[in-house]
Amino acid sequence: MKTHRRMIPLVAALLASALMGACASRHEPKSQMAVAEAAVQAANTPSTSENAPAELQVAVSKLAMAHKAMQDKDYDRARDLAEQTQVDAQAAQQKAQAVRSAKAAKDSADADRALREELARKSGS
Repeated sequence: MKTHRRMIPLVAALLASALMGACASRHEPKSQMAVAEAAVQAANTPSTSENAPAELQVAVSKLAMAHKAMQDKDYDRARDLAEQTQVDAQAAQQKAQAVRSAKAAKDSADADRALREELARKSGS
């Protein structure tokens, strides 16, 4: 009998925790949406538009879908899409940076080659 009495608070705590978890997923994911919007704004630069347009468009589209899910009160989907939006926006920024870095490396290599050719011409004359 004492064992059952000790388990009642434990069972009640577990049930309360489960209910709170279920309710938490039904709340509007306001913070996730704000982070997703900020990520898209940060990624939406001329450089990213030029060097990673497809990746940026994926992030923008997912943000729009997240807003639609919020309107439909499908908060789980909105939360998932907001999190995906953040990742996609960061991927767009990283690709744009990689493209810029590759261009800079090529420009540097071209300048180095031109300088070597000029030096070779001058020393050969």
